[in-house]
Amino acid sequence: MAFAGIEDIKAIESEMAWEDRNVPATLYRLLSNTAKKFSGRNAVSFQIFSGPTDKAETLTWSELHAKVTQTANLFRKLGVGKDDVVAYILPNANETLFTFLGGAVAGIVNPINPLLEAEQIGAILRETNAKVVVTLKPFPKTDVAQKTAAAVKLAPNVKTVLEVDLLRYLSPPKSWIVPFLRPKMERPSTADYKDFVTEISQQPTTLKFDDPQVDRVAAYFHTGGTTGMPKVAQHRYSGLIYNGWVGNTLLYSEEDVVMCPLPLFHVFACHPIMMGAVSSGAHVVFPTPQGYRGDGVFDNFWKLIERWKVTFIITVPTAISAKMQRPVDADISSVKTAFSGSAPLPVELFKRFEKATGVTIIEGYGLTEATCLVSCNPVDGEKKIGSIGTTFPYTDVKILKSDGTEAATDEVGEICISNPGVYVGNTYTESEKNADLFHGEYLRTGDLGRFDTDHYLWITGRAKDLIIRGGHNIDPAEIEEALLGHEAVAFAGAIGQPDAHAGEVPCVFVELIEGASATKEDLMAFCKTHVQERAAQPKHLEILAELPKTAVGKVFKPDLRKSAITRIYNEALDAAGVTARVESVLDDKKRGLVAQVALNGTEPSTVDDALGAFTRPWDDINAAKIAAE
Repeated sequence: MAFAGIEDIKAIESEMAWEDRNVPATLYRLLSNTAKKFSGRNAVSFQIFSGPTDKAETLTWSELHAKVTQTANLFRKLGVGKDDVVAYILPNANETLFTFLGGAVAGIVNPINPLLEAEQIGAILRETNAKVVVTLKPFPKTDVAQKTAAAVKLAPNVKTVLEVDLLRYLSPPKSWIVPFLRPKMERPSTADYKDFVTEISQQPTTLKFDDPQVDRVAAYFHTGGTTGMPKVAQHRYSGLIYNGWVGNTLLYSEEDVVMCPLPLFHVFACHPIMMGAVSSGAHVVFPTPQGYRGDGVFDNFWKLIERWKVTFIITVPTAISAKMQRPVDADISSVKTAFSGSAPLPVELFKRFEKATGVTIIEGYGLTEATCLVSCNPVDGEKKIGSIGTTFPYTDVKILKSDGTEAATDEVGEICISNPGVYVGNTYTESEKNADLFHGEYLRTGDLGRFDTDHYLWITGRAKDLIIRGGHNIDPAEIEEALLGHEAVAFAGAIGQPDAHAGEVPCVFVELIEGASATKEDLMAFCKTHVQERAAQPKHLEILAELPKTAVGKVFKPDLRKSAITRIYNEALDAAGVTARVESVLDDKKRGLVAQVALNGTEPSTVDDALGAFTRPWDDINAAKIAAE
């Protein structure tokens, strides 16, 4: 249906309560309904290479239903009950999708980021007590199989490992060569290794166990992926079904083709995209195992859009930036919408994309703890650049101040959410991690924001302090704790500094112990050894005589963020060869941190060009002073 603004959302909600909606209670019932209704329509396509004429494997909805059924039957045969966990450490492939859906039908599915280190994967496998793991068979140019084997050694609870061999997607001569290049690997003796495709092919295509029509936990998604014990969020069928219902009701139908180069270990791909497709009958295309990271994906992106007659592009700011470095060299007239999430989108990038493609980007918001979907700019209405739009039906967002009272319009507070995807009181698997996570039935997101007069939601900052690098969450504590292990370091404060490509990258400020000595180079080398997650290794390190601190001695990070914005923006202005300079950074109540720029004879449009790739806004400092007077 049309989605032009908050009035359309209110109209949907006025029809009936969410509890009265006639939606399936379980994932398998939803998938079965869609397979029956759209049996011959395409459901999913995967191509291992990015060329517009490269081999691809497409399954119809009836074929996907059969594969998911076989996969679920296999997991039950391997001893997976409804409360047992199937983890997967896989790049994108059709088998990844079978595992995601089949794992949630048979038990609890636990997608794990294959880019994590073996120790981190092992920690998640122990935390979730996974019984079965699905991963790659050793394959050239990837170490997923090797990392998984090392992780399984750290998780004695894993009894079976099912291997997916990408060889079957190759054609001669590559299919002849790969067996000779396949890496050798020692498999841990603690688990029984089997071939995934062989095993599911032996299972029936009708479900051989009961599917009780009741709500239950169906998925575990880890957050961040830093060292130590990860936070594991619990997702119920009701949350998955809600995401699918929103996608079907407001975003796409069986006529849509959705290009999704995002990984199937992330909630964005699994819930808004895949569950939306399962609900609507849309066709989802996954280009290459690595998605946007795959060889040639950006170079061939527009030709792939033409090949598949894509109507809906799923993207993130870093990918949009890369696309804008290539010409639009194909017929993309089929595209109706592009949806961007995971990180703030710079205004200049928004405008460049719209000008180059004729397609307006819809920015949205979701989070793992809420089973994803919260809000987006209306498909058929006004898109406010920089906002995360209006809330979806049956999602209630309150902006709460520190005293727990609700903020007024345009007043900033913490974004707190109530919707069918929020598992009240049980968001994380460990009860102690749910402490202070809720205001009543409202999930505290840790994001700071406000509602404007049109009920559009704006994020102004983050209370929870995460660094978001290209949509990947990094806990600053990982960097800080590593540096505090250095004998010369007294205090460390890690933040995200602005980055034109990734949105932000890790940056750390250090105060040394009195009388101790260490150079920037010493500490950066120390980080390379002791910060285990590669994405978390700082791109900039600065030693200060004293870090700014609160009255109770805690590092005061707003001042560090202001310092980083000033440095990065002035470097960008220098690179543009202009005389304008950031003189200060203001913490604006509505917009968050805003750079105050002295133009020094520079045209504002030139400053826009120099700073347009960054998400944090800027103001002419002199104009601001005049307005204040």
